[in-house]
Amino acid sequence: DFDMAYFHSYAHVGIHEEMIKDRVRTETYRTAIMQHQSSIAGKVVVDVGCGTGILSIFCAQAGAKRVYAVDASDIAVQANEVVKANNLSETIIVLHGRVEDVDIDEEVDVIISEWMGYMLLYESMLGSVITARDRWLKPGGLILPSSATLYMAPITHSDRYSESIDFWRNVYGIDMSAMLPLAKQCAFEEPCVETIVGENVLTWPHVVKQVDCHTITLHELESVTTNYKFKSMMRAPLHGFAFWFDVEFSGPLHQQRKKRANPNEALVLSTAPEDPPTHWQQTVLYFYDPIEVEQDQLIEGSVTLSQSKENRRFMNIHLEYASGGRSFVK
Repeated sequence: DFDMAYFHSYAHVGIHEEMIKDRVRTETYRTAIMQHQSSIAGKVVVDVGCGTGILSIFCAQAGAKRVYAVDASDIAVQANEVVKANNLSETIIVLHGRVEDVDIDEEVDVIISEWMGYMLLYESMLGSVITARDRWLKPGGLILPSSATLYMAPITHSDRYSESIDFWRNVYGIDMSAMLPLAKQCAFEEPCVETIVGENVLTWPHVVKQVDCHTITLHELESVTTNYKFKSMMRAPLHGFAFWFDVEFSGPLHQQRKKRANPNEALVLSTAPEDPPTHWQQTVLYFYDPIEVEQDQLIEGSVTLSQSKENRRFMNIHLEYASGGRSFVK
């Protein structure tokens, strides 16, 4: 039932419009496909969660022999019409169903997917990419993107805090601070998806999880835990932690070894605060009350991201943090 609701939500055109209009996302994927044209031309590709079919069409334009465009949502019906309208029905086969259920009667050379969710793993389709890889990908085949990294860092964001919280202290001259506990709960109980900037970030980021799409297992996605230790670069109120990710589009490992001379050649799609904004923005876990930190003060603790038992697309977050001799759990 949860899956049906998830797929149903992706039948709404607004979601696809937002993703396609995200130029950073869509153009990086198109560039990646063209950069790897030699691995795609004349080859068989599967597009996991094809949506409107745009990545499948980019692969067909790059000379793919055959593209299986798979989507469990009803948007697959429109994707099929888009394929027809672009005279690509000979090349692109739209399969309406889950990757776990559809049949492809040959091995594939390439898997492409835009699987990333907010905070990388929320509502993520990475599990479907893993399933497609294990069912169909030839040994040494190409997966785009090839890897992903989730980061976290402590942030200060006084404007956001005062917009949501402090204004209750004086509303048209009336003291409404009795609203503060409820306001904090409503504003900050759940993670917030919003855009922050580099100036909000108090330290260098910490790597929460690195994902190698060629080797990661479904089991590894069930729970991710990391211990962190930051040292604040400035004196500021600490309002919470921000999370962001990047994905890299590099070739299979045997090709990477040849190219290792210049690792900067790899194409990266980044959602970091200092990079151009994307529809993923950043994900922020706000504290109910800020902590005043001094320059060089330690901020340490752990975070666990675990798939919800009821619905694996949802994520439970357990955050422990301590600074200045006080410790908290959220």
